[in-house]
Amino acid sequence: MSGADLYYGEFHALRNIDIYIPAERVTAFIGPSGCGKTTLLKCFNRMNDLVPDCKITGEFLIGGEDIYKSKDTASLRKNVGMVFQKPNPFPMSVYDNVAYGPRTFGIRKRAQLDEIVESSLKQAAMWDELKDRLGKSALGLSGGQQQRLCIARALATSPGIILMDEPTSALDPISTAKIEELIVKLKELTTVVIVTHNMQQAARISDNTGFFLLGELVEYASTRQIFSEPQKQETKRYISGRFG
Repeated sequence: MSGADLYYGEFHALRNIDIYIPAERVTAFIGPSGCGKTTLLKCFNRMNDLVPDCKITGEFLIGGEDIYKSKDTASLRKNVGMVFQKPNPFPMSVYDNVAYGPRTFGIRKRAQLDEIVESSLKQAAMWDELKDRLGKSALGLSGGQQQRLCIARALATSPGIILMDEPTSALDPISTAKIEELIVKLKELTTVVIVTHNMQQAARISDNTGFFLLGELVEYASTRQIFSEPQKQETKRYISGRFG
C-alpha cells in the first residue's frame, strides 16, 4: 500500500499511509482509539465501500493487483477474510456456519463440504471440541468458542489474508490465550493482520507492529524494535503509557 488517503466526507481519516505487510506473518496495528487502525484494516477487503461519502485514494496492492481498480469484490473477500471484535456466528448449526463461505462460492458436494468443515475446524483447533456437535446451533457455544468458530468460518474459503479487529476484546483471559495461540499457528497457513488495544498482546503474537496516531502511521517496524527501541518520541510515549 502506498500514498493511501481516506476521507469520510470532509474528515481526513487516513493520511498518506505507506505500509508493506509481509506474507505469512502476523502484523499488529496499535494506537489510541479513533487513530485509524480499524479504518485501515477495512480497506484491505473494501468494507469501507459500504460507508456513504467514503473516498479512498492511493494504491492498495494484494498479489500485485490494485484491489480498488478491480470490480471483483467477491473474489477479494474470499481471499481476505475478516474476524470482528464481537463473535458473530450465524444463527445456524456449527456445520452450516463453516460451510457457508464454500457454498457461497459454488461448492455443493457433501463430501467436499465435510472435508472443508473438518479441515477448517482442525485449523482453528476446535475439531475435537465440536465434532460431535456439528448439527447443534452455533449460538449455544461459549463466547470463546464462538470466536474460534468465526475464525474457522473465515478459514473455510482458504484466504491468503485474515483481518482481525480486536478479536479478543470481548473474551475472558483463558479464551484470549487460546485465540492468541491459534493466531501464532495461523501464520503457517495465511497472513494475519490484527488490530489490538492490548499492547502486551501485540508484543506476544506479532512479528511486525505499526503505531498509528491521528490517522497517520507514525512508526512501523519489527515488533521487537517497536517495543524495545522505538525511533519516534510519540511511539515511546505510547508504549511507556504516557498517553493513549
